Amino acid sequence: MGKIRAELDEAAVRFIQAQHMFFVASAPLDANGHVNISPKGLDTFRILGPTTVAYLDFNGSGVETLSHLKENGRIVLMFCAFQGPPNIFRLYGHGRAVELHETEFATLTAHFPVHESVRSIIVVELTRITDSCGYGVPLFQYEGEREQLGAWARKQGQEGLKAYRQRKNRLSIDGLPGVSAED
Repeated sequence: MGKIRAELDEAAVRFIQAQHMFFVASAPLDANGHVNISPKGLDTFRILGPTTVAYLDFNGSGVETLSHLKENGRIVLMFCAFQGPPNIFRLYGHGRAVELHETEFATLTAHFPVHESVRSIIVVELTRITDSCGYGVPLFQYEGEREQLGAWARKQGQEGLKAYRQRKNRLSIDGLPGVSAED
C-alpha cells in the first residue's frame, strides 16, 4: 500500500540514494504543448533537506524541463527499484533552474561531483512525496555508468559547450525560453 510523506524520512532517503537512475517529468501550461520525461543518472541527484532536492542538468539536444520550470515550475521525479524489493517513489514539487551564470550556481555545485557537461542545477521544493508497490517494474542488472557524455563535453571544450547551448537550448520544442544568454 502506498504512503504519503510530508518530508523525506530515513526510509525514503535510503531508497532514493540506492537508485542508479531516476526519471524527471514536466509539462508546459499549454494543453497542446509537449509533456516531457527524461531519464537521469551519473551520480547527479542530491537531497539538500527534508523537502528540498537538486540534480545536475546536462547539456542536451533539448531543453524541455528547464523551459517548463521557467514557465510554471511543475515537476515530478520518479525513482524505481530495478533490483531488490519492488518500490517506486515519486517526488512532486516546484522546481527552478539555477544556470551557470547565476551566483547560487557556485554554492550548489559543492554538493556534486564535477561533470563537464552541466548547464544548470535543478532545485526542487517538494510538495508531495509518495511511494507505491512497484510490482510492475521489471528487474534489471546495473552494469555501470556510460562515459560518452563526459567525453563529448571534454571534446567540445567550454566555448564549444557554450555555443552548443546557444544554438540548441535557447528555446524548447514548444517555443518556450530555455537557457539564458551567458555572459
